Amino acid sequence: MGIIKTSKLIYDYIRRDEEQNIEEIKRAIDDVSLEIEKGQFVAVLGHNGSGKSTFAKHLDAILLPTEGTVWIQGMDTSIEENIWEVRKKSGMVFQNPDNQIIGNIVEEDVGFGPENLGVPTDEIWRRVDESLEAVGMAAYRQKSPNRLSGGQKQRVAIAGVMAMRPQCIILDEPTAMLDPNGRKEVVRTVRELNRKEKITVILITHYMEEVTGADRVIVMDAGKVVMDGTPKEIFTRVEELKSYRLDVPQVTELAYELKKGGVELPDGILTLEELMKYLLPEFAKHDPNVKGMTGGNYGN
Repeated sequence: MGIIKTSKLIYDYIRRDEEQNIEEIKRAIDDVSLEIEKGQFVAVLGHNGSGKSTFAKHLDAILLPTEGTVWIQGMDTSIEENIWEVRKKSGMVFQNPDNQIIGNIVEEDVGFGPENLGVPTDEIWRRVDESLEAVGMAAYRQKSPNRLSGGQKQRVAIAGVMAMRPQCIILDEPTAMLDPNGRKEVVRTVRELNRKEKITVILITHYMEEVTGADRVIVMDAGKVVMDGTPKEIFTRVEELKSYRLDVPQVTELAYELKKGGVELPDGILTLEELMKYLLPEFAKHDPNVKGMTGGNYGN
């Protein structure tokens, strides 16, 4: 069994009147069965209302299934005795870091989680040091979180979760409230944690550029998993993605339109470097001055 597994997961939001009679039932998750392996970087995409955030909350036992089962490291989240252990195995980072940061200075905030777990004081400070170093915030440890940028606050929130030593981090649209630079900071941090620390990452997002480096992309619509594959496999299906009210990375969109216009290109191009690798030989056929430029580095 993978680190995360769901079987026929269903979740209904139920609205009741003042007498507690049911007024409305809205199905947010509809028969989702999947498995995520330890160490994977998995991105979950979907438009607003697709069920992706509701799904994320099941992975930290914030919500419990209406029907079906969720296992975290083999533990059934619906069993009350498991919830404490589940939350030690998986940590959650929310959209707004201000909802998660409670300390007056950065290092106190990062140490709050392990302190609640009963970790000895010396070990807490060692974890604080390591976690702040891992997210590039060690120089800010004595600062007030109120004086940090949005991207810096989100990195502190990630450090706070890391200090509890989870095996999996779930990030629920962590860049939605950030500017482009803040988004890049956070995504770069998450990718490094996955690569260096081997932490399983579940990234919930609607920014297409954030998922091109993932191992796997899951697309949700109306509470169901409608697409599941590698980034290249998913972004090859441009029209299908658009039918679910999703965009594709700008480079992928450009390559798709060029191909429709007759340029010979493969499907699922994800980076500018990859696009130029195919385009320059095409240009060279028509312009001798382009020859010899095909070995350049064009970035991402």
